[in-house]
Amino acid sequence: MSGRTPGTALLDGRLSAQEPGDEVLVIGGGFTGLAAAHELALAGVACRVLESEPYVGGLAGSFEVEGTRLERFYHHWFSSDLEVRRLCAELGCSHLLQEHRTQTGVYYANSVYRLSSPWDVLRFAPLPLPDRVRLGWSAVRARQVKHWRDLEELTAREWLLALSGPQVYDRVWRPLLEAKFGQYASEVGATWMWTKLHLRGGSRSHSGHEVLYYLHGGSAALLDAWVSRLSELGVRICTNTPVRQVLTDGHGVCGVRSDRAVLPARRVLATTAPGLLAGLLAPAGAGPPPHPDMPAVRRRLSAVPYLANLCLVLENDRPLSDTYWLNVTDPSFPYVGVIEHTNLEASDAYAGRHLVYLSAYLPTSAELYRMDDDAVFHASLPHLSRMFPQFRRDWVRRYHVWRADHAQPVITPHYSDRIPAMETDLPGLYLASMAQVYPQDRGTNYAVRQGRHAGRLIADRMRTARRTAPDPLLPGAGYGTGPQFGPEEGMA
Repeated sequence: MSGRTPGTALLDGRLSAQEPGDEVLVIGGGFTGLAAAHELALAGVACRVLESEPYVGGLAGSFEVEGTRLERFYHHWFSSDLEVRRLCAELGCSHLLQEHRTQTGVYYANSVYRLSSPWDVLRFAPLPLPDRVRLGWSAVRARQVKHWRDLEELTAREWLLALSGPQVYDRVWRPLLEAKFGQYASEVGATWMWTKLHLRGGSRSHSGHEVLYYLHGGSAALLDAWVSRLSELGVRICTNTPVRQVLTDGHGVCGVRSDRAVLPARRVLATTAPGLLAGLLAPAGAGPPPHPDMPAVRRRLSAVPYLANLCLVLENDRPLSDTYWLNVTDPSFPYVGVIEHTNLEASDAYAGRHLVYLSAYLPTSAELYRMDDDAVFHASLPHLSRMFPQFRRDWVRRYHVWRADHAQPVITPHYSDRIPAMETDLPGLYLASMAQVYPQDRGTNYAVRQGRHAGRLIADRMRTARRTAPDPLLPGAGYGTGPQFGPEEGMA
């Protein structure tokens, strides 16, 4: 399989000056941005995707392991992930989608316990038998909740205590919440936890075992096919193009500023975290006065806190265990999950390498997050040796450290009152992010759904505007054409 980075084939050459309004600019080349561009192109709308990294795919962007590409951050799909499965069918990739029955477990008090089936729950020794029953029954009761609004006023702590009792909460749920959300653990809403239990419970076989899906060749195989289709549809993807500022004037959005050019546009879709978009709206330097609604929009976009993610990926010459997903409830262990990818996709696909993700959610100011890659690896070795006493340093052939500053939005009670709107109050500015897929949690399936929705919304707004003339968001409406750039500012 080729080691080419998906998306680089579509890197634009030179940019030509255009009237603002004749092209939609999409900030971000992850699944959300690509899905939005796809919908816009199908509707006959010219669009350009601006991606800061040298690759597309966002958190599903890949690196190479022994000639095969693997996601930087762990990925799998559930039975209910219909949007991404439809995308696979549309792009001719369905034959690569494979079903896997997986093993899950929990690390508690220096021991690993399997929790893959109802019988495993009944054998979970850290809890007395009545509480094991409560733990299993809590998953059943969670799936009986028909609507997330019934839980929106509760914290996860309040709901889980009522669902399974204090001992189950203290030994299972509380350590997981604290490991995942740290300082925000007590603020997490019950809807977030319900989504997790409902989703995983719905992806089980009749015997109760969890069934997950993975694309042979990883997300890179899907992205290669997708980039090719977008090229056929006329979508331009500019990689290595970080956007530094979204420009506004008295009418609304009027363009974006990158490192190499100012691109005029009257419609911009950001697929970043809301807080990142707020930063892009900060006035900078000379130019037209900002739109009067910009300060209020910035405040609303800044209201959703995010956690970063750090993944240490090990290429080992032998397996650590036969568990795919190991939740960690030990507060002294620096990671919330140990995900042994080659217990999902066989190691044969990676020339015999056994691949393990160690995943931590944490603030960007955390010591582990700020360490260099070598320090992260060496700091992790004693913890791995404690969890897996047979593990030795010489098992590791290579390792990689990946970081994402904005990986997990923090979902709190009454989040529906805080969720950012897709169509902001700043004319021409749209947002499609993982902070808006509520009550679902982030994932490529919901990224595709969110992007498609955004693309259709923008195309519909443009059709409506064309039927209602004159429209200040269309070119030639009787005012200046907005920021321009000359040939010397084109991208190479």
